[in-house]
Amino acid sequence: MANIQSAKKRARQALTRNSLKSSQRAAVRTAIKGVEEAVSSKDSELAKTNFKSTQKLIDKMANKKVISKNSAGRQKSRLNKAIKLIS
Repeated sequence: MANIQSAKKRARQALTRNSLKSSQRAAVRTAIKGVEEAVSSKDSELAKTNFKSTQKLIDKMANKKVISKNSAGRQKSRLNKAIKLIS
């Protein structure tokens, strides 16, 4: 455990940020699963509507640095490609 006061504070901040970012990453994964399920059931309209909200969420999390910009772009690209294949 840290002895210096600033190190103790940084440890507290890291715990808080980790718990917040974990829930945000989980929300992104859940949204992606919603699109993937719509794609697997070949429901293009549902997939497109889910993709719009998922795309917004992915961009928001990338701006907050919860996920990297490259990861966000890759996820959006793969989802969009899957949607185009069923359309």
